[in-house]
Amino acid sequence: MDYIKTFTQLIASELHLSEHAVGNTLKLLSEGCTIPFISRYRKERTGGLDEVQITAISDRSERLKEIQKRKETIVNTITEQQKMTPELQKRISDCWELSVLEDIYLPFKPKRHTRAQTAREQGLEPLATLLLMQREPHPEQAARKYVNGQVADAAAALKGAQDIIAEEVSEDEQCRNQVRAAFRREAFIVSKVARGKKDSDEAQKYSDYFDWEEPLKRCSSHRLLAMRRGESEGILRLALTIGDEEATSRLQRKYVRGSGACQRLVAEAVEDGYKRLLKPSIENEFMTLGKERADEEAIRVFAENLRQLLLSAPLGQKRVMGIDPGFRTGCKVVCLDAQGNLLHHEAIFPHPPVNHRMQASMHVRQMIQEYKTEAIAIGNGTASRETKDFIDDVLSSLSSPTTPTSPTTPTVYIVSEDGASVYSASKVARDEFPDEDVTVRGAVSIGRRLMDPLAELVKIDPKSIGVGQYQHDVDQAKLKHALDQTVESSVNLVGVNLNTASQHLLTYVSGLGPVLAQNIVDYRRQHGAFASRAELKKVPRLGPAAFQQCAGFLRIPHAKNPLDNSAVHPESYHIVEQMARDQHCTVDDLISNKALRQQIDIQRYVSQEVGLPTLTDILNELEKPGRDPRQQIEEFEFDSSVQTIDDLHEGMELPGIVTNITNFGAFVDIGVHQDGLVHVSQLANRYVSDPTLVVHLHQHVRVRVIGVDLRRQRISLSMKGL
Repeated sequence: MDYIKTFTQLIASELHLSEHAVGNTLKLLSEGCTIPFISRYRKERTGGLDEVQITAISDRSERLKEIQKRKETIVNTITEQQKMTPELQKRISDCWELSVLEDIYLPFKPKRHTRAQTAREQGLEPLATLLLMQREPHPEQAARKYVNGQVADAAAALKGAQDIIAEEVSEDEQCRNQVRAAFRREAFIVSKVARGKKDSDEAQKYSDYFDWEEPLKRCSSHRLLAMRRGESEGILRLALTIGDEEATSRLQRKYVRGSGACQRLVAEAVEDGYKRLLKPSIENEFMTLGKERADEEAIRVFAENLRQLLLSAPLGQKRVMGIDPGFRTGCKVVCLDAQGNLLHHEAIFPHPPVNHRMQASMHVRQMIQEYKTEAIAIGNGTASRETKDFIDDVLSSLSSPTTPTSPTTPTVYIVSEDGASVYSASKVARDEFPDEDVTVRGAVSIGRRLMDPLAELVKIDPKSIGVGQYQHDVDQAKLKHALDQTVESSVNLVGVNLNTASQHLLTYVSGLGPVLAQNIVDYRRQHGAFASRAELKKVPRLGPAAFQQCAGFLRIPHAKNPLDNSAVHPESYHIVEQMARDQHCTVDDLISNKALRQQIDIQRYVSQEVGLPTLTDILNELEKPGRDPRQQIEEFEFDSSVQTIDDLHEGMELPGIVTNITNFGAFVDIGVHQDGLVHVSQLANRYVSDPTLVVHLHQHVRVRVIGVDLRRQRISLSMKGL
């Protein structure tokens, strides 16, 4: 059976989109089109859906496919038990909510040997039915009929019958939904410190949760993930609570009619079914759902931070000196050309305990002059501030009247080095620099991050970049999927230089992947630089489908055809060429002459295949072909009077750089080797529901110190009124 129509209707209803747009998007996805390609080059088919909407359609489609597979398993299992009926088959076919589907399946689900199963095997099911009918005035007498070699006495028979009733209560859909509604309405999450852990050092970071409770529906993702981490480390004990007496009473009203001996036994069985089976089951379900929601929120925050980091402002093709600062082991210095190739490396020791400051200064001056350094990137780790001060002294001496000057004084930038050590020990780094050690590779990565953060950061596992929130606690498969999508989206948004991009960067281009990316690099190595996008078709195994997906995202600067350095897709070249002919000019003239572009009536070029959205995009691209959507890089200086946390006091106003964003606030580097936290309540003079609406990663901000905890090395900051 084809479920595309059903999926289309369900997704369109859930996302409040037109069925036409959703159906076409699902068809494009099924044909192997990527999300960046669909959102940019198939706007007529999708009604102009953006990447976020297309991603949501793709994710929900995958979820529905998983539910469909589950349904097939359930149908097969029930059919094998010879318990399938037309009504049951229809209920399963029409159900697309996983919790409802599992409730339908629960009575038929193979399970470990339960007390109720044992009672059934002992022949006690008729006694359970008799009790539920509640007409027998003397159930003990009736139970004696069931005493045999397996059932010791009437009391054991009644207990077995009650076990059967308890299991029926726990598997009844109406009962489960009733308890679910209670959990949804009133569940509290309760956290207690584990016995004997309260005074241990490792437990102190969870001290806020030693005696904590709050409504589950109000529990934020970061608090839930923190408590669950504490539980996994054996420090906390978590539970969900609701009003058990009220929940039990509601269930008993469904099963118990009147009063008497049978009614008392049924009421006991219902209470047992609730406490022993039903409540733990729904509690686990809500714990899982809470974890899933917390995961989704944490992954969303991580993906947004990663996007901002990948799209950080690039310096561009400049000759850069990269410095990985350090004290005892010295500073690792590399000199790179404008393409990021390693020209030279050495270690200098300007700081204690070696203190070869004059020698280090002389070497840095020589390197700047010999390799014509235009910018200096200093890692933000240990000894970063000290190294920045040292470099500033060197540069001031370069510009003094008594010292020969370099052509231009290099500009100094502090660069995040999160993940640089991971890159330096990776296979990618070993392949790039097989003859260099990890310290040199790390310094190269710092320098290249300044030139083009995107091209360098794609080589590193995003989880190692340090912009996440409890990233090791969330569902790792979902996290990887989201981060891969974010990297792919960012790479294709910016576009990639076909003749300089690394194999790793090309891997994320729409329609490529590791194999085709390597084939492109190999072809480039054998045949030289690509002269046109059309030459891509000569790359081994890069067929028409892959060419269609990737071509628009690959750039060739200074190509013979200027459109090869633009986001105009080759399938639309003929449109631009026709526009040029109609204006009696060349494509180059159209790009360089705004007046010519303003004379174009795009309505003339509308066809069955190409509509106004694509034509509008083409004209926008002709205005600034191949433009980089990233912002320009800005210089930054920490407050020179503040070097360590001991220099801080309440009320100080300082410049800082946003290093990480979470749901509860933003972390800001103020140059004291310990980031401070601007709590969400201190971000602005208004209520802030989402910190990303106020700040972005690597933003330069001014903050006020409102608290310093030297014992716990915690700094509280505020941005209110600044």
